[in-house]
Amino acid sequence: MHIIVPLRQVPDLVEDLEIDASGKDLDREWLKYKMNEFDDHALEEALLLKEEVGGAVTAVALDGGEVDKLLFTAAAKGADRLVKVRGDFPTPLNSHAMARALAGAIQGLDYDLILTGVQAVDELDGQVGVLLAHYLGIPHVSVVTDVQVHDGKAVVHKEYAGGVMGEFDVILPAVLGIQAARQTPRYAPVSRVRMAMRKSTIEEVSAEASAEGAPDIRKLFKPEKGAGAQMLEGSPEAVAEKIIHILKEKGIVQ
Repeated sequence: MHIIVPLRQVPDLVEDLEIDASGKDLDREWLKYKMNEFDDHALEEALLLKEEVGGAVTAVALDGGEVDKLLFTAAAKGADRLVKVRGDFPTPLNSHAMARALAGAIQGLDYDLILTGVQAVDELDGQVGVLLAHYLGIPHVSVVTDVQVHDGKAVVHKEYAGGVMGEFDVILPAVLGIQAARQTPRYAPVSRVRMAMRKSTIEEVSAEASAEGAPDIRKLFKPEKGAGAQMLEGSPEAVAEKIIHILKEKGIVQ
């Protein structure tokens, strides 16, 4: 079985994020990047499937930023093949452009299953997997929390609101958007990443992508700060009376 896992670089949210002069994107000059958390779960699920049924895992990422480090980290975790996709991609990169570029690169590869992260922290629309499946003309299921593969199909569990779980039989090849792997993504120590840098090879392919169909970003802005929380002290009875008084003041209760 051959599993492809598209990986995405996202800004490290522990860093201070600043908006650039255009007001439509982040100032990326000094940004630090990391693997998208949901993509890490997709990679872990792929590695678990490889251990269970055999096969190989290919990590694919669009060129830019620290993409080489991203791919070598995937190799350190257990990916067998690394592919970097080069092209003139729009900035900022949106889900439509990313899906088109990935589809163009993946069409030239053999695969049985594609596992994507369900969404990315810098664009919470969850559309890359959906659009990728559309461009490749194969089935798609998203918000997946469990995958079992046998007899040319995948049995997947999809999470719905309220804790409801659905089970689907999906004919392969297919794209699955992984919400969470069955176990915590494995850690790749720096020593193993450095070893991957020496021993692994990054293949390069070319692809084209346009941002057509993506929403137009007019303005980015930081959330406005509120007045802050009001701390209520005293016994439970006294706090309850204060809450009732506040609610009456605001006209929420009579």
